[in-house]
Amino acid sequence: MKVVIFAGGVGTRLWPLSRKSTPKQFEKIVNEKSTLQLAFDRISPILKPSDIYISSGIKYKEIIKKQLPLIPDENFIFEPEMRDIGAAVGLITAILAKISPDEPFFILWSDHLMKNEDLFRKVLLSGAKVLEQEKNKIIFVGQTSRFATQNLGWIEQGQKVRDVDDLSLFEFKSLHYRPDLKTAEKFQVSSSHFWNPGYFGTTPGFLFSLYEKYAPDIHSGLLKIQKTFGTDDFEKTLNEIFPTLEKISFDNLILEKMDPKDGYVMGADMGWSDVGAWEQLKEALAEKKEDNVTRGKVLLNDSVDNLAFNYTDQMVVGIDLEDMLVINTEDVVLVCPKNSVPKIKKLVESLSGTPNENLA
Repeated sequence: MKVVIFAGGVGTRLWPLSRKSTPKQFEKIVNEKSTLQLAFDRISPILKPSDIYISSGIKYKEIIKKQLPLIPDENFIFEPEMRDIGAAVGLITAILAKISPDEPFFILWSDHLMKNEDLFRKVLLSGAKVLEQEKNKIIFVGQTSRFATQNLGWIEQGQKVRDVDDLSLFEFKSLHYRPDLKTAEKFQVSSSHFWNPGYFGTTPGFLFSLYEKYAPDIHSGLLKIQKTFGTDDFEKTLNEIFPTLEKISFDNLILEKMDPKDGYVMGADMGWSDVGAWEQLKEALAEKKEDNVTRGKVLLNDSVDNLAFNYTDQMVVGIDLEDMLVINTEDVVLVCPKNSVPKIKKLVESLSGTPNENLA
C-alpha cells in the first residue's frame, strides 16, 4: 500500500496564522507540530517513508522537505503551477500507475486532525485488503457525523456488502458537497450518511483509466508527463504540460461521473476533524463545548467557549469572553465571534491592492 498526502491550498479561514507564504498545514498548531507533520506521524506506524508521497506546489518545496526529512526526495511531487485538485490527483495517479499500477493507494489531506489514530490506520489497512482483491474499485472513507453541518461534504452509503476486519463495507450511493442546513440535519439523523473527509483508496491503474474515460484531454497531457517520469526529461515535460491542464475539481472531473457501482464506503468514528477554520479547530481540540482552548501566553478569566492563540511573547488577557476567537501574531491581532469566521476569507481577499496586501 502507498499513501499520498496532499499539502496544497492556502487556508484563508485560519488567517492571520495561515498566509499565502506559509499556509495552515505548515504552521505549528498542535503539540508544536504542523498538521502536515501530524498527517505523516499518523501513517508512519504502518508504512515505510518510501511508501509515502507528498503532493504540493513548488513554492512550498523547502518548508515541506524541512518538515518531513524522512521522505525520500523522489517521493515529493511538486506542481509547477496550481491547477486545482483534478489535475493534482491525476498527476500523482499517472506517476503511481507507472510505478505500481495494481498496488492499493490512499489519498489523504494535510490539514486534518484525528483522535482515534489506531482505528484510522485499521480503516486504511482493511481498505487495502479489499483493493488487493477488487482492483477496479474506489473506497470512500467516512467519518461518523457528530452534528449537522453545512461546511462539510457528506457520503451516502447503500446496502452492507460484508465485514472486513470487524469493519463494515457498504455500497456507495452518492456524495453531497456542503448541503443546506435542513438537508444536513436530515443526514445527521440518518444511518446511511457519513461526513466526507475527502479520503479514498483505489489502485492507480483503475483511477488513471477513469481519467482516460471521463477526462481524455487531461489524461493525454498526463500520459506525456508519465512517459518521462524517472528520466532527465521529467521536470522539463512537467513544467511545459502541467500548467496547460484544465483547472477543475476532482469531484467535478471524476467522482460525479463515475458509476456508483464502482465505489464502496467504509465508515468509522475515527475522531476526524477538518481544521480548515478556527471554529473547527476549537471543536476538534475542546473536550467540552464550554472549554477554552489556548496556546501561548494567554490568561482568560470568567470566560467560556473561546479559542485564544498567542504567537508572541506578549501576554494576551481576556475577561468575560464567550464564543470568541482571539488570534495574536507578530503583525496582526484578530478578535471576532466564532460565527464570524466566514467573513475572514472576504477580509483577506479585500487586502489585495491595498497598503496591507503584505498581510494576506
